[in-house]
Amino acid sequence: MSEHSNPELPSLPYDYDALEPHISEQVLEWHHDTHHQGYVNGLGAAEETLAENRASGDHGTTGGALGNVTHNGSGHYLHTLFWENMSPNGGGKPEGALLERIEEDFGSYDAWKAEFEAAAGAAGGWALLVYDPVAKQLRNVAVDKHDNGALWGSHPILALDVWEHSYYYDYGPDRGSFIDAFFEVVNWETVADEYQKCLDHFE
Repeated sequence: MSEHSNPELPSLPYDYDALEPHISEQVLEWHHDTHHQGYVNGLGAAEETLAENRASGDHGTTGGALGNVTHNGSGHYLHTLFWENMSPNGGGKPEGALLERIEEDFGSYDAWKAEFEAAAGAAGGWALLVYDPVAKQLRNVAVDKHDNGALWGSHPILALDVWEHSYYYDYGPDRGSFIDAFFEVVNWETVADEYQKCLDHFE
């Protein structure tokens, strides 16, 4: 039986107060240290259950564990991307090949942004900009929880967490102001890096 390393919570790529005033130190501390850690713990526990069930041949709890891998694994991966997609030196607009592709696939940057903001307003979990390797194009996706509404095979390159724990402390029910604040700290360099990975792998 192969050995799997336990998932670990990655450190934030900046200080907890680095995104203020757009996202508070308190929210980042709670969100990263408690919420994201919870998904890491849930993924690790589910993986342990699956390994035990494989060894024993008793799969009575396998169905639930598989669901926990999907939920917690998606939560872990998307949160990791979310942290990387922000920077105290972020904001502005994408440049180069990423901007050209956004303009090609959505008509203009403003058209893409308006659609992404609509996805963020509608989603019950995440707004994602993904690369669809089947259609070979960028798409916006509104995802409920961490995985409901996801597109098979697509690779997220920009992730915005719109669960209430992301913004209620700072903005109350005003999700729109939080979405605006996110665009003040978007790290377009990491988005471009993820896009390049897609080009290297799929095109």
